[in-house]
Amino acid sequence: MTLLGGWTAQRVVDRRHLVLGLAGGLMLGVVGLDLLPEALHAAGRETFGVPVALLCFVLGFLTAHLVERLLAVRRAHRGARSRAPQVGLTAAAALVGHSAMDGVAIGAAFQVGGGVAAAVAIAVIAHDFADGFNTYTITDLYGSRRHHAQLMLALDALAPVAGAASTLLFTLPEQFLGTYLGFFAGVLLYLATSDILPEAHHEHPARSTLACTVAGVLFIWLVVGLAH
Repeated sequence: MTLLGGWTAQRVVDRRHLVLGLAGGLMLGVVGLDLLPEALHAAGRETFGVPVALLCFVLGFLTAHLVERLLAVRRAHRGARSRAPQVGLTAAAALVGHSAMDGVAIGAAFQVGGGVAAAVAIAVIAHDFADGFNTYTITDLYGSRRHHAQLMLALDALAPVAGAASTLLFTLPEQFLGTYLGFFAGVLLYLATSDILPEAHHEHPARSTLACTVAGVLFIWLVVGLAH
């Protein structure tokens, strides 16, 4: 499913604004409807009146902003105006890490029971299409070479398998999982709102682009609803 998502993103380059609009919607849906609820449930505790998951969410957003600004300053000093490929590769690596955690979730669910594992597996498999789509799109958006984008896509496809296999060796503390999900949600939201959606509407402020964004959010809602 991950490879299918990446293949789809590659095949519709003549409708790039629609691809970016859909990717932005998928990322917004994943953040608001999947990652944050899971993070809040897993992390549980509060620090100075604020859930730890939300603190990590803000930290992830600010970290992504800081990294992009630092890279932008470096490229400005060199006289380059284009986006830094490192940002796209870093974001893709984060998506690979998230896919590995999805695999860990499947493995942990199998330790609980077959019914829970089946629900989690269905959710992860459906999400993997969006993960593959986003991995290729965001790597390509920041100017990385095609083979780099394909390499990150392949790693993203293998990551859930590796993550699931790792649960045979250890158990991940639930609170750590919550803080990680909150942080990753902040990174994804920054990338979606600061780069992907503005780029999607820059040259093609069409209703079709907005429709793709809404469709991406609704798709994630459907997946989350079916999983529960």
